[in-house]
Amino acid sequence: MAEQPLLDRRVTEVLATSTGGVGTHVRSLVPALVAAGARTQVCGPRATDELFGFSARGADFDAVEISAGLDPISDARAVAALRRALAGTEIVHAHGLRAGLVAATARRLAGGPGALVLTLHNALPDGGGLRRRVLERAERATVRAADVVLAASSDLADNARALGARDVRLAPVSAPPLPPASRTRDEVREELGLVDDRALVVAVGRLHPQKGYDVLLDAVARWSADQRLRPAPLVVVAGDGPLQDELAARVRDDALPVRLLGRRADVADLLAAADLCVLPSRWEARSLTAQEALRSGTPLVATRTGGLPELLGDAAELVPVGDAAALAEAVVRVLCDSALAADLAVRGRAQAAGWPDEEATAAQLVALYRELLAAPPRSRS
Repeated sequence: MAEQPLLDRRVTEVLATSTGGVGTHVRSLVPALVAAGARTQVCGPRATDELFGFSARGADFDAVEISAGLDPISDARAVAALRRALAGTEIVHAHGLRAGLVAATARRLAGGPGALVLTLHNALPDGGGLRRRVLERAERATVRAADVVLAASSDLADNARALGARDVRLAPVSAPPLPPASRTRDEVREELGLVDDRALVVAVGRLHPQKGYDVLLDAVARWSADQRLRPAPLVVVAGDGPLQDELAARVRDDALPVRLLGRRADVADLLAAADLCVLPSRWEARSLTAQEALRSGTPLVATRTGGLPELLGDAAELVPVGDAAALAEAVVRVLCDSALAADLAVRGRAQAAGWPDEEATAAQLVALYRELLAAPPRSRS
């Protein structure tokens, strides 16, 4: 079956509220779709276009306010808005479960225009009760509604198959190229008030329960009392989010050597100045932070969860999820062993060299869209 060209074919990318990885991924796809001649549309919250600049890259942007959490009233409005926006589209690609649920519902109510592709970027959050059961039902219905499910990691792919998805494929999400550091290590350390050879530990990510910052602070308390590390390292966290006040209070009350920097545009500078990057997440698929750390040659200590083991291989120190003692010990071990740190930096760059870049990821999706356009209409139901 010959692949169909994308010239003048309507393709719609759908996303929910995003300040990080999902929006960055969608932004990376737009230029390739436009270059292939597709009439490229992005539907998502208005704030995402302001942050990621989809329309500035050639996409037609339609505001559809898909929130991060389940909300029957706002979801009904989002479904109605997306149903109108999808008129005439031939490929609908939803990024994330929330966008997928709204897109699948809107597509069904509109009579099934186009093929539906769903990319799973994250697992369901931990927890139980009614909310968990509702999310599980939504996940099952959404993956079954999709013509193709793309999974950012193998565990997500396995789960989608178990839920009854028809066509599941592994499709790693690439981090954008990390820009060169704009300042020297000494300049960054001076800004942060570091003197002498005090170690700098960097964490990057949204201040959200998934990211495990409560465990990180427990680990900081442990390694700050460890006589092998004197003076205790300074830990800086780049990111904002709903746990800002809670984490700030903990840092203040326990007098921890931690600074919450808020959202930063100079992550490359921070990583270049860091002695170590730490990723204490409860779950990740292909963490952008982990990719950036290895590409920059910054030694990484991360949790053994989700897609991180297959992403990182032996190029990082991995510890169990939620284990503050193991996290602290791994950090101390790397900071006290310069040969180990140097080896991790070398292995990290070598591991990163084998990852697909944004261009390869976009090309993979263009090929998938062409495949779906060539498929008989009956296979899209």
